[in-house]
Amino acid sequence: MTDRHHLLVHGGTFAAVGDGGDISGVRGSGAPDGLFVRDARHLSRWQLTVDGAVPEALTPVADGDTARCVLVPRGGRQEPPAYTIFREQAVGDSAFVESLRVTSNRPVPTTIRLAVTADADFTDQFELRSDHRTYTKIGATRSRQALDDGVEFSYQRGEWRSCTTVTAEPAPDGVEETGTGARRLVWTLELEPHGTAELALRVTARPHGAVQSARIPDSPAAANAQLLALEGEFAEGVPFPTGWPELAAACARGLADLASLQVTATGPDGEELRVPAAGAPWFLTLLGRDALLTSLFALPYRPQLAAATLPALAATQATETGANSVSQPGKIVHEVRHGELAHFGQVPYGRYYGSVDATPLFLVLLGAYVEQTGDLALARRLEPHARAAIGWMLDHGGLTSRGYLVYRADQGGLANQNWKDSPGAICSADGTRPSGAVMAAGAQGYAYDALRRTAWVARTVWEDEVYAALLEQAAGDLRDRFQRDFWMPERSFPALALDGEGNQVDALASDAGHLLWSGLLDKEYGELVGRRLLEPDFFSGWGVRTLAAGQAAYHPLSYHRGSVWPHDNALIALGLARYGLHDEARGVAHALVDAATAAGHRLPEVIAGYGRSTHAEPVPYPHACVRESRSAAAPLALLTAVGGA
Repeated sequence: MTDRHHLLVHGGTFAAVGDGGDISGVRGSGAPDGLFVRDARHLSRWQLTVDGAVPEALTPVADGDTARCVLVPRGGRQEPPAYTIFREQAVGDSAFVESLRVTSNRPVPTTIRLAVTADADFTDQFELRSDHRTYTKIGATRSRQALDDGVEFSYQRGEWRSCTTVTAEPAPDGVEETGTGARRLVWTLELEPHGTAELALRVTARPHGAVQSARIPDSPAAANAQLLALEGEFAEGVPFPTGWPELAAACARGLADLASLQVTATGPDGEELRVPAAGAPWFLTLLGRDALLTSLFALPYRPQLAAATLPALAATQATETGANSVSQPGKIVHEVRHGELAHFGQVPYGRYYGSVDATPLFLVLLGAYVEQTGDLALARRLEPHARAAIGWMLDHGGLTSRGYLVYRADQGGLANQNWKDSPGAICSADGTRPSGAVMAAGAQGYAYDALRRTAWVARTVWEDEVYAALLEQAAGDLRDRFQRDFWMPERSFPALALDGEGNQVDALASDAGHLLWSGLLDKEYGELVGRRLLEPDFFSGWGVRTLAAGQAAYHPLSYHRGSVWPHDNALIALGLARYGLHDEARGVAHALVDAATAAGHRLPEVIAGYGRSTHAEPVPYPHACVRESRSAAAPLALLTAVGGA
């Protein structure tokens, strides 16, 4: 998000507003503004005017769960402002609420004309991305209807129907047409000398296919109270470290963000679940890899995340092969979308399976969850899904035929299907992209851990010794192959990937730290890798870079070629601790906590790779998600890795 937009998030709803609380709906600004529910923009314009002019922000909106600002008419020293407006906004499930308090600064009666111009374009979020794609919407219609206390906007395209209702208390004196499709709600306010008038506005979104929430708040204060109660419940009982207050603050901030990032999903038996969304603004939905890693980081402290994520992903597990969705039997979903374009098949992300690593991570989380909680019932319930996931890894995934998990670029979707999924993220040190099939290093570590953990579940819960032995043998064979094929002796480091011909993709990348987390490397190799990750070309002082500096492919402002990702570093810290490299783990943890402290204790999705020695503050990555579930859970992983040290 840019510094001109401020994000409010509650469940599957978010709003992005400007410094004065307005929504412009202008496209191409790099970040979406508006009110969004289930991938659609339900409020595309929201502009306050007084006497026909836009007031200026005396106190602009600051970061927080409630947007508050103070507005005055434009003027100079010789003419003090005639009035002051105190504006407050918040979101609830499928709702946006605002309170306006207008105070006269004059000693005589004053009349002002206040107006709010509103519109709802129902644009799909994919239409707002900066990829220059356009989508045809044959037969789509929009309508507006004035109400006694506001206005209702509707959208229909075939069976697809959505609605946004704007109401106010007191009711507006009129609802005017603007000539653009927007509607203007107007009030004539008669203010006594130094008197005050208050207005309450409420926006309710009814997206296609959604069940209307029964807890829409009446005011920003009520919405804030709902969210604070949820955040308090989410953080209750977590043992924050007393000797490291900065880590404690990062954990508390992360838990609060996780509370607001919960979205609804459905389990195998139709039960409603709440799972961690990937992040806002672009990914306020279920992403398999993101939900699994978030649940793993939070597992020792909030196992209910895993208890919801596992059945939600089991319910969306693929049962057949689909070319557009990249689905194959047993594969765990990568992304679930609820928008219009997904509904009509204009984007493949309704249920999209373009991930090579969500399936092994599903098995890793299942094994870790059972070990942590002793919940044998869930392990038994999900046994068919776990066996299907193993089947996918061995069959379609490539473990049997190629020896490794394999993916190929999806022309309609993602070029890369590991966690570094941007085009060009998997590359050689000189920046060359591999051709053909790709075998990414990190995914092989996840597969190894998945085989071992599922073998343990098979033996202890399913009582299938033969199956357990088969999986253990497959894990041992994978480990031997990997260290033979991926290890680069001249660099004492594993390759980032193998290409379709089995050649090493030789970039030095942070993915090697994931191999420590998975336990794929033997002790000698693991210690070499762990220490190498803390050398200056990798370690920026704010964390380990995704790609070591000094390579031709390195760029500090690239999404995956030199930036620093908090969740990536959390996995590295856990891996370092696993291999007994506790000083190195503490170094990574302190760097991340310092980065969080510099940003109000919140870790963003990603930060730039510039070094701390030359930049005393972390440099933001320009297009990062402001709130991201893996980053929110990362401080909990650091707490697991190093305690309160």
